[in-house]
Formats: sequence, structure tokens, C-alpha cells
Amino acid sequence: MSRLSIILFEPEIPPNTGNIIRLCANTGAKLHLIKPLGFELEDKALRRAGLDYHEWADLKTWDSLDECLAFIQPNNAYAMTTKGTRSFFDVKFSDNDALIFGPETRGLPMSFLESRPHETLCRLPMSGNGRSLNLSNSVAISIYEAWRQLDFTSLS
Repeated sequence: MSRLSIILFEPEIPPNTGNIIRLCANTGAKLHLIKPLGFELEDKALRRAGLDYHEWADLKTWDSLDECLAFIQPNNAYAMTTKGTRSFFDVKFSDNDALIFGPETRGLPMSFLESRPHETLCRLPMSGNGRSLNLSNSVAISIYEAWRQLDFTSLS
């Protein structure tokens, strides 16, 4: 059984997180939210976007990213960032990998990115005019590529 983790570091926008809750419920990926959150988990916009998929999603909140990573102990933890030089599509995923995404308005902290091995800083390709993709779109692209590489085996 495969297990992928999606980690949202300090997410800010409820509908994005709601969409990601629904995505994780439908793919079987585990979702980790790192505090502080920019909303309450009972937020109406979050629940509307997640369409009450909360009961099927494997979701846990954490006080820190370090605490989360120590608990999951992923084989590989890939930071998804516009500052990455490695194409996300060059990564070969394995069971128990984690994908880490930063908050919508500022991305992952530079101190975190500088502490990570260069090859774990991944970027989704975009045209030269783009700044970044929407968070829930980025997670959807990423999880489906990782899941495809794992032959769509059950993630739960």
C-alpha cells in the first residue's frame, strides 16, 4: 500500500484548503496542516469547498513543520517552490514521500528552503510570464503525477 503525504505550511485561504481536503479524500493521500492556519477548520468557505469530505480525509494539524516531518518520517520530502530549479516531473516518487507547499501569499520560508537539499526543491513548469499557480491546482497536479508513478495503487 502506498502512502503519500501533502503538507500545507500555514495555509491562508479556506477554499484552497477545502479543495485540497476533497482531493486528498479522493486520492487517499494524508493531509497535514501546519499552524498557524489563516482560518478555522470550521470555516464555512472551507467546508463548502471540501463539500463535507472532511470525514473521508485523513487530516492532522501540527504546531510545527519539524514536528510533522519527525512524525511521518517520509522517505523523501519535496518542497514545492517557484524558487526550485528541479522540475517536479523529473522526480521519481516512492511510497511514503511527502510534498510540502507554502502559504498562498508568500510560499515556503527561505530559511526552510536553504536548509533542504537542493534536489528536493521542485518547481512546476510555467510559462515565463507566470509568478505561481493556485495552491489547490499545484497540489492536484503534483499528487496525480506522484500517484501515477505509483501505478495508482491505493494510497490509503
